[in-house]
Amino acid sequence: MKKKILLIGGSYGIGLAIANTLKNDCNVYIASRTQDLVPEGVRYLEFDVRKDNVATLDLPDTLDGLVYCPGSINLRPFKMLRPENFQEDLDINFMGLLRCVHGLLPKLTNAPQASLVFFSTVAVKVGMPFHTSVAAAKGAVEGFAKALAAEYAPKFRVNVIAPSLTDSPLAEKLLSSEEKKEKMGQRHPLNRVGTTTDIAEIAAFLLDERSSWMTGQIIGVDGGLSTLNVN
Repeated sequence: MKKKILLIGGSYGIGLAIANTLKNDCNVYIASRTQDLVPEGVRYLEFDVRKDNVATLDLPDTLDGLVYCPGSINLRPFKMLRPENFQEDLDINFMGLLRCVHGLLPKLTNAPQASLVFFSTVAVKVGMPFHTSVAAAKGAVEGFAKALAAEYAPKFRVNVIAPSLTDSPLAEKLLSSEEKKEKMGQRHPLNRVGTTTDIAEIAAFLLDERSSWMTGQIIGVDGGLSTLNVN
C-alpha cells in the first residue's frame, strides 16, 4: 500500500522537487497557496499556513509522512531589523509548523510509524552575519523537533534537514546570475550551491523505511560548509 505523504507548501522550489520525487511511489498531497506547478497525480489542497486551520483540510484519516516546507530568507544587518521582522520569520518558519503538527497529530499517530521532516538552515550551526532572524526561527525548529522526537518515539520519527544555500525560488535574489552562483558556490567545500534535487533526495530517504532507525537528527545538506574548512 502506498504511503500517504502531506507536503505543506509544496507547490514550488524544494517542496515541488520532493513531490516529483515521491509522486510515483506515494500518494502525495500538497497544501499550499498556489497550484500552478503541482504535478499530475498529486492532489492539491488550497491552504495558507498563516491563516487557515490545517485540521479542516480534506485529508485521509492516516498520514504516513509530513514535510513542512514554508520558509524565509530575510538577510539584513541586525540594526536594520525590527522585532516585527523576527516575529514574521518565527510565524512562517516555526509557529506555522507548530500549528500544522498540532492539527495533524491524530492522523500522524494513526500510522504505524509516521515520519516528519522539517527544515532548518546551516546558519543555526555556523554563525553567519545578517542571519539573526532566520537563525533564531530555525533554531526554534531544531529544538522543537528534538523534543517532539523524544516525546513521540517510537510512535513517529522527526528529523530536520539543514541546507546551505540552495538554488530555489526562495534564494533567487542571492543567485540571480551565473556569476553570483559561482561566487556563492566557492564558499562551499564541494564548490557549488545546492539544488532542489539534492534536498529532495534526502527528504525522500527520511520518509522511507530505509531511515527507520533515525529520529531526532539535524542533517546538514550543505556542501560541507558546516563541518569542513578547506581554505
